[in-house]
Amino acid sequence: MNAKIVDTERRRQKSDRPNPIDVHVGARLRLRRTLLGMSQEKLGDAIGLTFQQVQKYERGANRIGASRLFELSRVLDVPVSFFFEELSPPAGGQNATPSKETTTDGYQPNPMMKRETLELVRAFLRIADPQIRRRLFDLTKAIANAYPGDQPDS
Repeated sequence: MNAKIVDTERRRQKSDRPNPIDVHVGARLRLRRTLLGMSQEKLGDAIGLTFQQVQKYERGANRIGASRLFELSRVLDVPVSFFFEELSPPAGGQNATPSKETTTDGYQPNPMMKRETLELVRAFLRIADPQIRRRLFDLTKAIANAYPGDQPDS
């Protein structure tokens, strides 16, 4: 096959959805930024981008280059590998794919990616007393077990 044809076939068309790996990396970026309580604007300022560009990265609409990913890992205080955690291993020579919690549309089907979940985790981590944290953890589990359900109410 002609190299030019192969190259054209591999390129993403404007109408195509974002690459699932780009969406996953963007979701991990958003997760870490939100856990730190950092706004998109503040993150953008730290790496010389607009908040709109950060939004595009987080949705997977724009691919994050290696040097930018390294810079983001430094600002967010995580190893570069953090952005690839929870990816399924490649099967049969295909690209790795995000775990079932991440979809290709870039939005938050995973309850762990919801703002309220991230705020709850941040608040929980601010509780200094380990006994109080443990009691709150046990209470939360007891409530969840008392009202089992497949889907949390949104």
